Amino acid sequence: MSTRAEQKLRTRRALMDAALNQLSSDRGFGSLSLREVTREAGIAPTSFYRHFDDLDELGLALVDEGGVALRQLMRQARKRIARDGSAIATSVDTFMEYLGNNANLFRLMLRERTGVSKTFRTAVKAEIDHFVAELADDLDRFAEEQGKLLSDARLVAESMVTLVFNQGAEALDATPREREELKVKLKTELRMILVGSQTLAQWQQGLD
Repeated sequence: MSTRAEQKLRTRRALMDAALNQLSSDRGFGSLSLREVTREAGIAPTSFYRHFDDLDELGLALVDEGGVALRQLMRQARKRIARDGSAIATSVDTFMEYLGNNANLFRLMLRERTGVSKTFRTAVKAEIDHFVAELADDLDRFAEEQGKLLSDARLVAESMVTLVFNQGAEALDATPREREELKVKLKTELRMILVGSQTLAQWQQGLD
C-alpha cells in the first residue's frame, strides 16, 4: 500500500474515532456537527469530503464496524465454547467484553436501531440480522451435537439477541458490581429461553 493510501486510511480512521469520542449517554450521533468532528480529528472541514460524502455516511461506516466487531468477537467465543463448554456463560462474558471495549459503538447501534433515520435503522437491522442468523446456526449445531430438540432456532436467536441488546443498554453505564449482577441475570434469562424452546420442541414432538 502506498504512503498516500495509508495516510488516507489513517485520516478516515481519525474521523471515525473523533465521532465516536464525542458520543456519550447524553449525546447521540445526530447532534454531532461536521466542524466538531473534523476539529477533533485535526483536519480541515473541507478535507472531510475526501473520505465521506456526509456525516450520515460516516455514521453508517461506524454501524458496520460495530456489527463486524461483535460478530468477530462472538466467533472467537465459539472457540472458547468448544474448549470450555458452557455456551451461554461464555457468550455473555464475551459480549460484556465487547461492551467494555466498544461502548460508544454499541450506543450508536442502540440509538439508531430505533432512530428517526430509516437508512440508519435499516443498516442496524442488517447487522442484527447477520448476528441472529449466525446465532441460529450455532443453536442448531449445539442442539444436534447434544442430541436435543430445539423449537425454531431462528426465533430463539431473535429472542436472545433482543434480550442481550436490552440488557446491554442497561449495562453501558452500570458500575462494575451492577454489571456483574446483570451478567448473572442475563445468563439465567438466556437459559430460560433455551430450556423453554427445548421443552416446547419436546411437547410438539409428543403431539405428532
